[in-house]
Amino acid sequence: MGASTSTDHKASIEQREAESIATSSGALPFLQKSFSLLADPHSNAIPFESLKKCFSLTYKNPISEAPFMPDAFLGLLDHFGSSMADLFFAAENGGVSWVEFVKGYNKSCGRMSSSASLNTLLRLFAATAKKSGLSLNLELESGDDSDSKISGFLLPTDVLFLLWLCWTALWDVESGKFLKNKVNLCLPDVNHLVLSAVTSCGEGGGGVNVWDCNVISGLEIQIPVGKFLTWVLQTLPRLPDCCAQFFHSRIQSCTFASEEGDSESSCPAEGDVSSANVGSPNLLTRGNAWAISLAMRNTTSEELSRVCFSSNTDGTDENLIYSSVIAYFNVKVMLPCRSSLHGRGLNRFRSNVEGYQGSLLMLISATSQVSHERSTSERKWIIGALTHQGFENMDVFYGSSGNLYAICPVFHAYSPTGKEKNFVYSHLHPTGRYEAHPKPVGIGFGGTVGNKRVFIDEDFAKLTVHHHAVDKTYQHGYLFPDQGFLPVEALILEVEVWGLGGRGAKGVQDKYKKREELFTQQRRKVDLKTFANWDDSPEKMMMDMMSDPNAVRREDR
Repeated sequence: MGASTSTDHKASIEQREAESIATSSGALPFLQKSFSLLADPHSNAIPFESLKKCFSLTYKNPISEAPFMPDAFLGLLDHFGSSMADLFFAAENGGVSWVEFVKGYNKSCGRMSSSASLNTLLRLFAATAKKSGLSLNLELESGDDSDSKISGFLLPTDVLFLLWLCWTALWDVESGKFLKNKVNLCLPDVNHLVLSAVTSCGEGGGGVNVWDCNVISGLEIQIPVGKFLTWVLQTLPRLPDCCAQFFHSRIQSCTFASEEGDSESSCPAEGDVSSANVGSPNLLTRGNAWAISLAMRNTTSEELSRVCFSSNTDGTDENLIYSSVIAYFNVKVMLPCRSSLHGRGLNRFRSNVEGYQGSLLMLISATSQVSHERSTSERKWIIGALTHQGFENMDVFYGSSGNLYAICPVFHAYSPTGKEKNFVYSHLHPTGRYEAHPKPVGIGFGGTVGNKRVFIDEDFAKLTVHHHAVDKTYQHGYLFPDQGFLPVEALILEVEVWGLGGRGAKGVQDKYKKREELFTQQRRKVDLKTFANWDDSPEKMMMDMMSDPNAVRREDR
C-alpha cells in the first residue's frame, strides 16, 4: 500500500511538472485534445507505432537544385520518423501515456535555450544516421538530456545531410501554406552554407578553393562539433526550429485526421514532381532565400518562406519589385526564362521601388578580376542587403536597422553593431540646385559618405566594395572570398529587389503608383478651348514679351 502511494505521488509530481512546462508555452489545451483523439480508449495510451507513422516522411523521389543527390540521403528520410518517435517518447507496453506524451512534446517544442534545442537536433540527426547505416564521427553522452555533451566532428557531407533534413521538415510544414496541392520534395542547393561551415570552423578549411568546390564531391575536412554548434548559433539561429515546427505540425495533422476519421491523411502524399520547378533563374533561389531566413528572427522570414516554398520559380513572383536582368530564352521550348524586365539604372530602379514602405532585400550579382602570377581570372559572386524601410532620395545615410549578406559562393550574415546608423544611402537623383561638392548619386550601405562599404553607381554598371574597416554600422567580415584590404571595383551583372513587407506594403505601393499615374495624366492634358483665341495663346504672349519686355501685362496687375 505504501509503495503504491509513493509511486502514485511521484507520478503526480512528474505529471504536474510536465503540464506546467506545456502550460508556459500555451500548448496544454492542444495536447489534451490531441491525446484524447490519438489514444486507445482501452489502454488510455497512444500506440507507439501510430506515432512512428505520424512522423514518417514518404518523399521517395525528391528532386534537387544541386548537381546531384547522394542515395544515402534517401535512407535518412526513411528512418527520420521512427528516430523522432524513439528520441522524444518513452513507450510502456507498446503505448505512450499522457505524461510521456506531454514530456515528449516539451523535449521537442517546449521553451528551451537555443543551445539546448540545437543539441537535441544533433541528437536526432545522429539517431537517424545510425538507423540508416550512415557512419558519423560523433560521441554522445548516455541519456536523452538536451544538455548532455556531444563530441567528435562532422564532415561536409554530414553538414549537407543535416541541412537537407531540416529543409525537408520545413518543406513538409510550409509547402502546404503556399502550394494548393502537396508536391514532391525539392531540395535546395546549400553548397554556400556548407562552405561557410567549412571555412569558419573546419580544420584546414582556410585552404579550400571555394570558387570551384562542391561539397558532395568528397571534401574530407573535419569540422569539430563544438565549433559547428557555435557557427550555427551565430549564422543560422533559426535552424533548430525546423524540426520543432515539423513535430508540432505532424501532431496537429494526426489529430485532425483522427477527428475526421481519415487515417490516410495522417501520412503525407508522395506528391507530383511536375508541380514543383527545380531551379530558379532569379538570384534569390530557394537555397539563398532559406539561408537568409535562417539568419533572421523577425516577421520578414515569413515572406522569405513564400520564395522558399512557392512554386513561382520563373521570375513572376509578386514579391519581386525590381530586376535589372536582360531577358533570355530557353532554346528548347522557346519561352522566356524571365518575365519581369525593368531595365538598368537609377531611374528604372526608382520607378519600381517608389512608394514601397516595407522591408526590402537587394541582391547584387557581380564579377571581379583576380590577378595571379601569370594570369587573370574572373570570379562571380553575390552579395545582399536588407533594409526595413523603403528607398528614399537622400544625400545622407538613413535607416533604423538592416543587414548585409555574403551569399555566394560562401554565406555569411552581418548584423548591426549598434555603434553607427549608416544603414542606407540612396541618392536617386540630383537636387537641381547648385552644389560646390555634390554628393555621389547611387545606392550604398554602411561606411561613410566618402567611403561606403557597398556602393552601386547610378547606371547600375559598377559596384564598389570597401574593406569592413571603414564601416562601424555592420559587423566586420568579408563580403566575398579573397576580398583583400583595397577597394574592389566589380562589374554588375544583375540586381534584384524583393519586397518583404507583405501584401499590405504592396497594396500601399500599388495605390501610390495609381495616384502618381493619375497626376501625370492630368499634367499632360491640354485644354484646347483656352487657346482658341489668338490673344490668349502662348505664342502671342511670347511674341509680346520679346517685342516689349517692360510692358505691363494683365497677369502683373
